[in-house]
Amino acid sequence: MRKNGVLLHISSLPSNYGIGTLGQTAKDFVDQLERNGQTLWQILPVCPTSFGDSPYASYSTFAGNPYFIDLDMLASEGYLYPDEFQYEKWYEEPGRVDYGIMYNTRYPILKKAVARFLANPPKDYEKFLKDNKDWLEDYSLFMAFKDANEGKPWQQWDEEYRVYDPKKIDKWKEEFKESIDFNNVLQYLFFEQWNALRKYANDHGVEIIGDLPIYVAMDSVDAWSHPELFMMDDDSKPQMIAAVPPDGFSADGQLWGNPVYNWPYHKKTGYDWWIRRIEQMTKLYNIVRIDHFRGFDSFYAVKADAKDAKKGIWMKGPGAELFDVMRKKIGEQKIIAEDLGYLTKSVRKMLSDTGYPGMKVMEFGFDSKADSGKEYLPYNYPQNCVAYAGTHDNDTIYGWFESLSEGDKEYVREYLDTWDPEWYNWRMFSQLLGSPADTTIVMAQDLLRLGSDTRMNQPGSVGTNWQWRLKPGELDEDTMSHLKYLTRVYGRLPEQNLEKEEEEEDIKVYDPTEIAIEAIIDPPADPTSVTNPAEVKR
Repeated sequence: MRKNGVLLHISSLPSNYGIGTLGQTAKDFVDQLERNGQTLWQILPVCPTSFGDSPYASYSTFAGNPYFIDLDMLASEGYLYPDEFQYEKWYEEPGRVDYGIMYNTRYPILKKAVARFLANPPKDYEKFLKDNKDWLEDYSLFMAFKDANEGKPWQQWDEEYRVYDPKKIDKWKEEFKESIDFNNVLQYLFFEQWNALRKYANDHGVEIIGDLPIYVAMDSVDAWSHPELFMMDDDSKPQMIAAVPPDGFSADGQLWGNPVYNWPYHKKTGYDWWIRRIEQMTKLYNIVRIDHFRGFDSFYAVKADAKDAKKGIWMKGPGAELFDVMRKKIGEQKIIAEDLGYLTKSVRKMLSDTGYPGMKVMEFGFDSKADSGKEYLPYNYPQNCVAYAGTHDNDTIYGWFESLSEGDKEYVREYLDTWDPEWYNWRMFSQLLGSPADTTIVMAQDLLRLGSDTRMNQPGSVGTNWQWRLKPGELDEDTMSHLKYLTRVYGRLPEQNLEKEEEEEDIKVYDPTEIAIEAIIDPPADPTSVTNPAEVKR
């Protein structure tokens, strides 16, 4: 079934309160997608962000981001009064998230809401705590310790709290009860609003594609409370960290800094933690995109004290075995494998063995310096893939074009058959949606012909990432209706797919060994070739 959708993170939705939320503007966006034939909404991870504000470096792989809790919805439920939040200064620029303001302003307001919530908690609150105890208890404790230690990474906490000790849990829960209750309630509120939004989207024919980062942050509850999952010593100090070897983009490589997995331990446990993690993501999203999928085949790691990524080793991951075990335990799941970058034969085999669709990024196809560039041009896409013009890690179409060499710019113009810059994005979308790929996704910034200043992320940089957001009314109906037009032209509207299925179901096909020729009396003619049944000759 051919589909198209839009990539727009929750934080990038328009809002009066400095950041996109799970409230009415999210539902309005779902309505806009439905009106214009879009059946997919892709977002980035929705977990709590840590230093640097990246959704790929979270305090928890299971928790939800409190910034996304909608304040108007809390007011409608009686947990806030409008004048407690409507007159705050939420941003310096209307098109950017100011995370400093978010941190300093939003949490005091949320504390007021939580106090009212705890005065008369809803009936299902205790059930929520019980159902999510396996991750929520440690998460809320971790956040309480972090708050008590002025936000410092857990490696810098006092010895009393730095080493996770299950025997001290009851003592800690009593000592930090108020802070733990606060974080528990925030998670309840997040998931209450999230579940309502997902149901709303699904009821309106829109599936949500969400992200699962392969690694967790070093400063996370996962690394603190379960060091056995990672290559750490007995003092919970990492021995190896994730990195990228030197390449054409960086002579020193990239130090990611994430703890790397102790895969022999995971295998011994039947990959329990990973399967629970994926299962949690399938409850959040309809479709899960696994970031850096090639890392399950092999991953690059350096010593924890390395100054750069020049000296490291490639280490073997679990391969397709993890997903074979997962299928046996929780069944088949809708998964997209982010298979971009350098792919070896074994990585390609792992992808083939899982059967998951990989990714194609059209921008990569015009790099004359890349040997594999042509596989990223639409005429080479396989059916089983998810195709993009660019993703959140790439520049926007217009920013990307300006960064090209003159020779590559000329090739882009020839390929798109236009020398008019105003049509670059739409010509790319035409090529993309017209490709064999089952699924195509376009970025909101590219729909609006925006430049590099609206780029969501530039890997390896800090300071301006993850900040861009839509202004109210910016993604207008004229733009979306043109996307609907292309979606219809290239057979990706939901009603087009439905009609095709109905046509296929109308024709009954028999196996010739199952029925005697003599038993056939006046068979119905093929309506596409004969109008009068009497014209059929035996």
